[in-house]
Amino acid sequence: MESTVRRGIAAATATALVAGGLALGVGGGAALASPADTAPAPLANTAHLDFLLDTPTLSEVPGHTTYELAEHPTVTVPWTYADAREGGTFERIGGGPLDPATGDYAQGAFNSDDVARAAVVYLRDWQQTGSDAAREHAYEVLRGLAYFQTDSGPDAGNVILWMQPDGELNPSAEPVELPDPSDSGDSYWLARTIWAFGEGYAAFRDSDPGFAAFLQERLQLAVGAVDREVLSQYGSTLVADGVTVPAWLLADGADATAEALLGLSAYLETGVDDAGVRDSTQKLAEGVEAMARTTSDGDTTQWPYGAALPWTQSRSMWHAWSSQMPTALVRSAEALGDDSLAEPAVIEGGGFASLLLASGGPDNGWYPSPTERVQIAYGADSRLQASLALADATGSSLYTDLAGLQGAWFFGLNPAGEPMYDPATGVTYDGIQPDGSINRNSGAESTIHGLLSVLALDAHPSVAARATSVTTAGERAGISFVQAEDVVSGDGVSVVTPESTWTGESSWNGAYAQVAAGTCATAALGRGDDHQDRIVEPVSWQVEDGTAPAPVSTWTARNRDLGTLVSSVGPKGVTEASGALLPQRLDGTVAWNSADLGLCVQEADLQLDGFLVRPEVVSVSASGDGSTALYYNSGSDAERVKVKPSAGADQALRIYAADGSLVGEHPLRHTEIPTLQPGQILVVVG
Repeated sequence: MESTVRRGIAAATATALVAGGLALGVGGGAALASPADTAPAPLANTAHLDFLLDTPTLSEVPGHTTYELAEHPTVTVPWTYADAREGGTFERIGGGPLDPATGDYAQGAFNSDDVARAAVVYLRDWQQTGSDAAREHAYEVLRGLAYFQTDSGPDAGNVILWMQPDGELNPSAEPVELPDPSDSGDSYWLARTIWAFGEGYAAFRDSDPGFAAFLQERLQLAVGAVDREVLSQYGSTLVADGVTVPAWLLADGADATAEALLGLSAYLETGVDDAGVRDSTQKLAEGVEAMARTTSDGDTTQWPYGAALPWTQSRSMWHAWSSQMPTALVRSAEALGDDSLAEPAVIEGGGFASLLLASGGPDNGWYPSPTERVQIAYGADSRLQASLALADATGSSLYTDLAGLQGAWFFGLNPAGEPMYDPATGVTYDGIQPDGSINRNSGAESTIHGLLSVLALDAHPSVAARATSVTTAGERAGISFVQAEDVVSGDGVSVVTPESTWTGESSWNGAYAQVAAGTCATAALGRGDDHQDRIVEPVSWQVEDGTAPAPVSTWTARNRDLGTLVSSVGPKGVTEASGALLPQRLDGTVAWNSADLGLCVQEADLQLDGFLVRPEVVSVSASGDGSTALYYNSGSDAERVKVKPSAGADQALRIYAADGSLVGEHPLRHTEIPTLQPGQILVVVG
């Protein structure tokens, strides 16, 4: 479940890296045989999700009914949360305080977000395994989901979020949440309902045409709401801190829209004759694609590093949870026959995916600094799904190599160093805290996304073998964040602690250093520990043009000019704050043994949050029964990389271009020092 504070973003632009489109297939690279390539036993186990299910009895109320309600008033839906108890047991609970007199929760017991995604789990399980139990659960959960949807009136097609234990809908929690979880407009829960109805129609179309027709009717009803509330703005644009963004996205987000596209693509891939839904799908996909081309202009060497950003109202945030934009663009490209839609997914799928792995994995939020370092299954699953979608579409082993590392998050390759998913019980823990401790509750969302991941791994046995064999972390060298108030000193420097770290569209990383205009300061970054030159991006407050003088700062290292930064952005537009918190890359690089940066500020005070620092070649390694090492040249110049083989193991060395195409592959038998061109990725597997 999302926080009530929107986490969103603008997007990563880029020129197409796949000449002629995705359908060409970039091919490439089969791993050398090793014990890790033996397919493991199936990983998916729905036992814990089954435990979360309950069976409220519903009654028809104005605007809400479901398939064959009169004949079968009981439906199946999952509880929202499950808190850990002694002895490895769990207690199912709802959201918010419980009123013992009524048995109601302030929010509710069940929510349509999780009901929709639970349906997707059971649908995929049934389709992959043929399980009769999964089919029955999918059927009943979809019936439950349909009851949340309003079927008539001015809000027809929209979806209420919460339901109480007795089946009563709760259109608005107390106290009122923002966004209000009612059926009053487009929402995440509308998007996820479309996802479930689309995959449900595809699954039941042949085996139960009557139920499939009902799901089709409900999907078309939901798309009608999207047409009315979102696509009425198709083709129009907004301004966000000087950048043009599309105005036709669900909940103003490429993230929410992407999850609707997963269902719409599954629906269209059945070959159904539905021109209206096809047209809406095309328009929504174009909106997500436009977001993914908005801010970086093809430059993957600086923020946001080629990533698709999720929210129109911020240029300063990326989050791993719900980062399914690449997956949705690939699926939409296939369903619509429009390869150009997938080009931003290719841009993100290699370099940014590698950078994220090297920097510690699927953090909940970079705002733009890595402020929220909690990691959850939703984020890990989103990243894995993107790589597997690209692997299926292109045939490139780059994406299966990446997916092996991403999937290993569930089995120990994470900040806790422990498994987050247990195949014996089907439990996926709720998250990993920044200190590496595990939240051992196991609610619906974590359970669902853990299962979506292991179902995907079961469908890709060689990736599953890799993910379960590289579970011990080795060395990492990725983005690190240095707090400005800890390292910046000088006569004009003061430390400021804002009343709130939240800016309305991003977040300060605690306090910040303010450097007065007309003064100079020193930033003691310290030496790098890997003997690599470093790319440095100061993160500072960028003033909205025309509202106040913009800070101008000049930067040096060992008397070498690193350029001048003007800290300003364009018009505020739809964003909440005037100005924005953003990184700006210094010219060139800073030598590993250059401990200090010099900066002098003119025009206006510089508010400096900190520094994003990374080596030119970022890297990550993992071992266990197998081994994987990954190196990505995130800079602008060719770099040499020293690669050593592991004793007693057959290993393959593969180099990929930024678009996933295989540049070269050979066995690794001795230490090598290959050259990586900018954007290239080197992977060693054994």
